[in-house]
Amino acid sequence: MIFPKAKKSMVTPAWWEINNAPKNSKATIVLVAVLAGTVGGFLGVNSTGTTLFHNAHLVSSSSTIERAPDSVAGIAQRVLPSVVSITTESNSGGGTGSGFVIDSSGYILTNNHVIAAAAVNGGSIRVALNNGDVYNGTIVGRDSSYDLAVLKISATNLPALQFGNSDKVAVGDPVIAIGSPLGLSGTVTLGIISAKNRPVTAGDSTTDSSFINALQTDAAINPGNSGGPLVDSTGAVIGVNSAIASLGTSSQTGSIGLGFAIPINQARKTADQLITSGKATYPVLGVALDMRFTGTGALIAKSGSAIMAGGPAQKAGLKPGDVIIKFEDREINAPEELIVAVRAKNVGDRVRVTYLRNGKEFSATMTLIAAKN
Repeated sequence: MIFPKAKKSMVTPAWWEINNAPKNSKATIVLVAVLAGTVGGFLGVNSTGTTLFHNAHLVSSSSTIERAPDSVAGIAQRVLPSVVSITTESNSGGGTGSGFVIDSSGYILTNNHVIAAAAVNGGSIRVALNNGDVYNGTIVGRDSSYDLAVLKISATNLPALQFGNSDKVAVGDPVIAIGSPLGLSGTVTLGIISAKNRPVTAGDSTTDSSFINALQTDAAINPGNSGGPLVDSTGAVIGVNSAIASLGTSSQTGSIGLGFAIPINQARKTADQLITSGKATYPVLGVALDMRFTGTGALIAKSGSAIMAGGPAQKAGLKPGDVIIKFEDREINAPEELIVAVRAKNVGDRVRVTYLRNGKEFSATMTLIAAKN
């Protein structure tokens, strides 16, 4: 499974015209052995071949290392039993990813792109617990717009992770990422929150893109970490690891210290919808944006279908060609920023937008509606 790289899309059609079709693929790991024992083998031998230091006495320590519950080791010990490895097989190939238990009755949260190929092609999903037990996984529901999916396994009394509050996270907070990078299950890495509200677009085309209002972290995240938890210093999950930035070179496939996670407040809301109805939705303004616009703000496409008939934007008086420059208190510099800002809200929320028309600034208040599935 290749971890999706954060990218900037060129064109995104209106949401009511999109047909999502996520893809998945398989990563390869190369292990490099280091020759580290040769020099040490000669240090205790003189020119005659006799061993020196033959009177040395090696002393073993019997002390015990105390690991506080809030130490990295203590947190990892508590969280690891809730983290799973996911393996998929389908006609298009196999893949690996991560996930974590969100309900003791067997519900697992992961990324949609981890299981998308198996879902589309009728493949198999295997879920391995930290204790080595393996189960067949069934898809409860999945949503490509937020890149989230919920699986169910036939197990009970599982240790579920505690949910944190991603809205309360601050830049500089320590975090731990746990998952199965390159198939190496139970891997723990340490870092900090590097930034919040990063507009990240992940996907291989304009029709399967996921727009994420992401938490950025420098904790090492690699292919296979997808769907694993990002936890805070209390062990509560605050994000779902989902994407990494790329240098844009074919040789760079791993972490460069720029990883992105879906905030858990959004993930929890979507997971609840998937468990309840098997599908999720997201709020919209009812506009199609020109993703090729290079100016400041988000340009409503200059076409007759750019404004949804009867949608919030039309009711508020917005027109094709208007440039949205502010959403609530958030400055909008690019179309992706507006998309993730809207999707971070709830259906039914009243929001205020500021826009430019013929060089003049206007404001409007509207109520967000649910996107059509």
